[in-house]
Amino acid sequence: MKIAISSDHGGNNLRKEIMQQLEELGLSYEDFGPTSDDSVDYPDYAVPVTEGVVSGKFDRGILICGTGIGMSIAANKVKGIRCALVHDVFSAKATRCHNDSNVLAMGERVIGPGLAREIVATWLAQDFEGGRHTRRVEKITALEN
Repeated sequence: MKIAISSDHGGNNLRKEIMQQLEELGLSYEDFGPTSDDSVDYPDYAVPVTEGVVSGKFDRGILICGTGIGMSIAANKVKGIRCALVHDVFSAKATRCHNDSNVLAMGERVIGPGLAREIVATWLAQDFEGGRHTRRVEKITALEN
């Protein structure tokens, strides 16, 4: 599995924590920055991750900002992205199993690194269940056109 990851300045510390986790899990990832703690605009950092996922270069993406809200809104503007803002383990599982989310958004100012690691591990481990959920995901996709 290949992961694209990025943050804005408000998510830098948590992004570094999650990159360390990805290394520990032996997963391939590409970091899209930022490279400093200077203030940046989150849409500029959401786009390379989402474009990479839509193109198939990456299997999934992870986006982090202060709350996760801005990143998730920006990500969901990209056709083919189903980004879920998650701050608990149950939702991490549900969004993969039921919504086939391909991008995860989290907020560094909302959750700590321990919970974020649990969320990421859970989200990465889940497969889409299909079945009745396929019809619903197809309806979401149809809204993009």
